[in-house]
Amino acid sequence: MVIIRSRKHSKNAVQISQTLFTLAALVAPLSVHAQQGTPAKTQETAQEKSKKESALPEIKVQGSQDVPFKADVSSSNKLVKPLLETPQMVSVIKKELLQEQGAFNMMDALRNTPGITMQLGENGNTSAGDTFQMRGFATQSSVFVDGVRDLGAVTRDTFNVEQVEVVKGPAGADVGRGAASGYINLASKVPTLEDAISGSVSINNGNNKRITADINQKIGDTSAVRLNVFKQAGGVAGRDQLENNGYGIAPSIAVGLGEKTRAYFYSQHIRQDNVPDGGIPTVGLKGFYNANAALMAAPKVRSKNYYGSVNDFEKVEADMATAKFEFDLSGNTVLRNVTRYGQSSMKRALTGIYSLAATGAQNTWTVSRIRQGLDQSNDIFANQTSLNSSFDAAGFKHSLSAGVELLQERQTTNTMAVATGTVVPAANLYQPDANTVLPALVKNGASSDGQTKTAALYIFDAIDVNDDWQLNTGLRYERYSTETKSVSLSTATANPTLPVGTLIPAKVNKNDDLLSWKLGTVYKVAKNGRLYGVYATSLTPPGSANFSLSSAANNVNGPLADPQKTTNLELGTKWDLLNKSLAFTAAFYRTDNTNEIVQVDAVTNVFSQYGKRRVEGVELGLVGQVNPDWQVTAGVATMKTKVLQGSTGNNSAGAAARWSPDLTATLWSSYKVAPSWTVGGGLRYTSEQKRIVDPSVNAALQNLPSIASSWVASAVIGYQATRNLSLQLNVNNLTDKEYVSTLNNSGARYTVGSPRTIALSANVLF
Repeated sequence: MVIIRSRKHSKNAVQISQTLFTLAALVAPLSVHAQQGTPAKTQETAQEKSKKESALPEIKVQGSQDVPFKADVSSSNKLVKPLLETPQMVSVIKKELLQEQGAFNMMDALRNTPGITMQLGENGNTSAGDTFQMRGFATQSSVFVDGVRDLGAVTRDTFNVEQVEVVKGPAGADVGRGAASGYINLASKVPTLEDAISGSVSINNGNNKRITADINQKIGDTSAVRLNVFKQAGGVAGRDQLENNGYGIAPSIAVGLGEKTRAYFYSQHIRQDNVPDGGIPTVGLKGFYNANAALMAAPKVRSKNYYGSVNDFEKVEADMATAKFEFDLSGNTVLRNVTRYGQSSMKRALTGIYSLAATGAQNTWTVSRIRQGLDQSNDIFANQTSLNSSFDAAGFKHSLSAGVELLQERQTTNTMAVATGTVVPAANLYQPDANTVLPALVKNGASSDGQTKTAALYIFDAIDVNDDWQLNTGLRYERYSTETKSVSLSTATANPTLPVGTLIPAKVNKNDDLLSWKLGTVYKVAKNGRLYGVYATSLTPPGSANFSLSSAANNVNGPLADPQKTTNLELGTKWDLLNKSLAFTAAFYRTDNTNEIVQVDAVTNVFSQYGKRRVEGVELGLVGQVNPDWQVTAGVATMKTKVLQGSTGNNSAGAAARWSPDLTATLWSSYKVAPSWTVGGGLRYTSEQKRIVDPSVNAALQNLPSIASSWVASAVIGYQATRNLSLQLNVNNLTDKEYVSTLNNSGARYTVGSPRTIALSANVLF
């Protein structure tokens, strides 16, 4: 997509400025953000030079303006060196790439980096919002916005995102608990001293319409305001009953830009009202198994079939407000303080399909349905104080980042179910009625209310030993306290002396200390090339993901359980090629996870924490431009997973990790074939993802033991119609390939990969 920028100050711009100033005054608890979005080219060059020469992280999020896809630095002030000198795999997905691909949410953005897979989870119950694995470990609880943990089962829109940063490998020293395979950081857009107005309007063949606007206005010599908004409404291509509706607003104001003391305030508010996808039966797919011979020979159901109800829904509310202050104590030292409050809620009613019944004529066959509900809210309050400084000491040059983080997080979940004794009718297997009304979901009294309070200290230091060698160190200590109050329903097995369904309250606590660290070294083999090695750790304590502790002895979230420990060894190289326009990375990684819960004796039901699994592989990356007309981003990763110590089932020795493909690859490239025309496209490959990983189980006798490998191609054509208007045509799944996107843990249902989707967009920029 060709973008032309104009800096003219018009009468309309003055009116917009007045409107934005009024809006900013009304939305008082806005927030601050440390990242600078889209600065002027001369200002950006000075910032890059400052970071590279002094090693003091400036708050900016993009690399050279002349290289749309390539970033030179991370927005995180904990990564104290440019990406070339950071001894870790870090993939940065910039807004320019997302715009060219027509990608609107975080999950679409993550398809640009290998080693990440999406999943449905336990019978689909955990599929709400962004749910994914990275390098063999669930990572959805390690998502951050501007360095602050972001909670909630929500789908994150990118309308207010400058870039998506994917940091791979155990990162306990960076972000604390639970970062077994890395973390995702979304860098928000904030005001700059450059007047700019941009927006887009798009529609696709699923009749989904979307409009966005990004307005930045200077309101003084050192102040500016910015407003980002979006609205989306309509269906989903190939799934007639589904809907994706929502809107968002993100106002912000910055004062003191260019001064020694700066303040940023912003807030973000998103509302979604969707019809969710409960999936379709796996009958007829390659690998499907059923003891019923008729079902084994049965054809597939139509991918457009909808087995849900007219009263299925998904409603999301997500709000956050941030204030950030920066103080330049000297030319090489910056003190920062960030305060954020965030809350989100998800209310959902979903119909899933389960068992098949094949009696009589095929047109009378049925599939049973289960009603699944989610009523969950999340709250977070965070305060971070950090100091970044570059200085000489003991004959060495240091780039230091140190800080204190205080965090309070809470998640409340109410269990939803149909009323006792209510029967959910089965659906016709091949001709389901999309207009049926199914029993409503109600709160049954079971609930979980968990919270974690954390106080952490951290320090990072990149030490230039000499002109060729650099030593990177990081250490984080945190003290956490988790408390879970729950109410469960008694069962005849667990509580034989109580009437079935009796409410049983419980309270479980866990307090502990965590110490995570990393140690790396970088060797300068050339002016534009580095070799590196790093060893890092991460700890995942009980209740880490959702603050839900369990009193069960066989549960890794029990208060007596020790934290799972993850260690990672990574050896790699990084190169800036073609006059720093193209970045190449290559690395070998090995991750070991220990202290997993395994069963010692099936008779006595004794469990112990001696389980250990390993994930290892090689990852290659390429991003940037071959020349000013040719942009490219590509990545390939291998992944081998294996349980080294275990007991039975999926935890038995020799078992692999579910949903962990041996090979993933991604490619996107675009070329300006004429001054007004740009063409591009890409491929995405995922090898087989195993559902059945127990080596003692005959996979051929299991219901759909794996997701088959798949290739998906996409294309784009961009036309610069006028100085300020460009048109863009995106075609995703160019060949209209049928493939399985996600599969639930039982293998009974799957979500269909998106069919050919055609979207037309108009983009304006003033």
